Amino acid sequence: MAKKKTTKKKKNFITKLCILLLVLLILVAIFLIFTPTQAEVASTLSSTDIPNLELPSPIKGAQLVEHTGYTLSYNEEYEVPNYVAYELTRDEVYGGGNRKDNFRADPAITTGSATLEDYKSSGYDRGHLAPAADFKWSGEAMSDTFYLSNMAPQEGDFNRGIWSDLEATVRQFAVDNEKIYVVTGPVLTDGPYKTIGKNKVAVPNSYYKVILDYTDPDIKAIGFLMPGVGSKEPLQSFAVSIDEVEKATNIDFFPSLPAEVEDLLESTYDTSKWNFKAFNPQTVTEKTIIEVEKDPNAEVKQNIRLVLYEIKKEIISYLGLTKVAKEFNIL
Repeated sequence: MAKKKTTKKKKNFITKLCILLLVLLILVAIFLIFTPTQAEVASTLSSTDIPNLELPSPIKGAQLVEHTGYTLSYNEEYEVPNYVAYELTRDEVYGGGNRKDNFRADPAITTGSATLEDYKSSGYDRGHLAPAADFKWSGEAMSDTFYLSNMAPQEGDFNRGIWSDLEATVRQFAVDNEKIYVVTGPVLTDGPYKTIGKNKVAVPNSYYKVILDYTDPDIKAIGFLMPGVGSKEPLQSFAVSIDEVEKATNIDFFPSLPAEVEDLLESTYDTSKWNFKAFNPQTVTEKTIIEVEKDPNAEVKQNIRLVLYEIKKEIISYLGLTKVAKEFNIL
């Protein structure tokens, strides 16, 4: 009789244990499904202002120069910029300034920039990296884009063709998304290069441009890599992830982003999320700006979401289900 009672107690204990485990599994499942995904965390963080978000990581040996509206990193060896970086807003794109060509050496470059003589009779255009048309909001800013530190020798078919098309399309990106961050430059890892002028200004083989839209509700990023020759191919055919541009240039873009957001944005791209239409300054887009009151507890809520996301990520990693979780958009 005692044995039967013991057996019955064991069965009851096992039943209760199974129920408890089942409840725990259900709670874990609910936690994993309904806690923030990586994309949701990225969206939450995008409401946080990040100073100098457009700037890549420092490049050893390069001089960093701030001009009106943009920052450049100058490569003395090749006499061209490693990159130019700036924020571009919808309102700036609709600026009313008129272009006044004022090409000149940059006195801010301590080692001396390329000069007009370097380009004279070279057969190459003085190709802007930060295009003058992006800075029509200020006469001083537009003038600063004509420093030769913001130039690289470009074939005319490229500079006045597909490169110009990309620049106009990026302006449309700014109109559509209210504000974007742009980094542009020549690829300086695929030499040797032909040079021009007394200062031996390098003629890059290819160029890049990376764009970040860090404004809710749909933050995103995209990169472009293109050879410096004329092309009739659609711009979409040159689109790549920012990770691919980083691999090609050895430059770390947008290092100020939270790590999990940077990983997400830079590893993927989707051309369907961008409007590949050249900007037309005659077309003014109607827009409604809604002012939203700041939530006094926004920072606390954001930190809670981050903690929950990190816990979820660790649990999924421990269970060896990271790949599955990403496929089902749980992570």
